[in-house]
Amino acid sequence: CLCSRPEKFSAPPGCLPRFRAPAAGTLGFRGAGSSRPREDGEEEPPPPPPVAAALPDHKAYGFSASKDHQVVTAIEYQEVILACKYPKKTISSRLEWKKLGRSVSFVYYQQALQGDFKDRAEMIDFSIRIKNVTRNDAGKYRCEVSAPSEQGQNLEEDTLTLEVLVAPAVPSCEVPSSALRGTVVELRCQDKEGNPAPEYTWFKDGIRLLENPKLGSPSANSSYTMNTKSGTLQFNTVSKLDSGEYSCEARNSVGHRRCPGKRMQVDDLNVSGIIAAVVVVALVISVCGLGVCYAQRKGYFSIENVQDDMKVSHEAPRRI
Repeated sequence: CLCSRPEKFSAPPGCLPRFRAPAAGTLGFRGAGSSRPREDGEEEPPPPPPVAAALPDHKAYGFSASKDHQVVTAIEYQEVILACKYPKKTISSRLEWKKLGRSVSFVYYQQALQGDFKDRAEMIDFSIRIKNVTRNDAGKYRCEVSAPSEQGQNLEEDTLTLEVLVAPAVPSCEVPSSALRGTVVELRCQDKEGNPAPEYTWFKDGIRLLENPKLGSPSANSSYTMNTKSGTLQFNTVSKLDSGEYSCEARNSVGHRRCPGKRMQVDDLNVSGIIAAVVVVALVISVCGLGVCYAQRKGYFSIENVQDDMKVSHEAPRRI
């Protein structure tokens, strides 16, 4: 703002007095708004410094955001601190914590923790201490700090991402109870809870199977393929030596779990049983054929017998 008549009134703070331009033929300044003619022999005073008009600050709210995006890692059911990188909390400052996602939810609002954080978290200045973190807490968080300043309300914010590591659960194992020698057999193992995703290892009769079977004993069966990422164990040509109890272990950086062992029995193809079954079926077909031939020879299927049977069935019962 600009003020007039500075010789009588003092300008308010932030207000610049309005100066009058010197009259024609006069140089120099003596006080604000006054001038006099230069006398003979008087040195010319230096030119006045340029006057800059003091303009009001149009920015009513200041804003700043942290450029360093934090990534906080915690193990499930343990403690974690979500830190907000700002000075200590003052009486005039206002703090809010929000969890971002498809919908924004308050974590700390109006000087109180919200939701299920009430019972398992506490505030330390601007930071949140979660005593028992769960996998549902994973996500992006933002703290917002606002405080009054000379220019208006100043807002600062900091964003961080919380990653929760989860140990695997007992994996689901699929092991066939029986298989025929020489066929392709696949065993499956899967865990859906571990974070990061676990790797899988198979055991036979309590002994760990190598990922590359060719590095093992020459006498051992080397016809299988193990995928530690997907958890599959495939026998390209299963043999009787592959019979045994199989179990699978899921492991990541947090922990490991193993499924109960299941037995797989590999048998040879029962040729004698197949032959016996074929003979029995052939005998049944032969007996049926002989019965039909015998009935046909006796005339059970002749046209006369069929017509007689139809007449008998259509005769009305006699009245007594």
